[in-house]
Amino acid sequence: MGQSVVIKIAGKEFPMKAASPEIEQMMRIAAEQINLKLADYSSTYPDKTLADKLAFVALREAVTRLSCMRRMEELDREVKEMTGETDRYLKSIEEK
Repeated sequence: MGQSVVIKIAGKEFPMKAASPEIEQMMRIAAEQINLKLADYSSTYPDKTLADKLAFVALREAVTRLSCMRRMEELDREVKEMTGETDRYLKSIEEK
């Protein structure tokens, strides 16, 4: 079912369910990072609304996620290439 947790973002509490202690820990770390980014944006853009600052945080996180996904795809291609090279090398050794 999941463990009930309360996550606080921008001073507001959100009751949530965490599927595991590891997920709960990640949720708490994520909330802490969001709050830190909000604090940064609050000092940089004091005239912006909370909704604006949350949009900045969401955009930044989405860009980071897309960047990580792209890097993972590149690494996956490299792994496949290296696996192919290793397989070809091992096959050449077996044929000798």
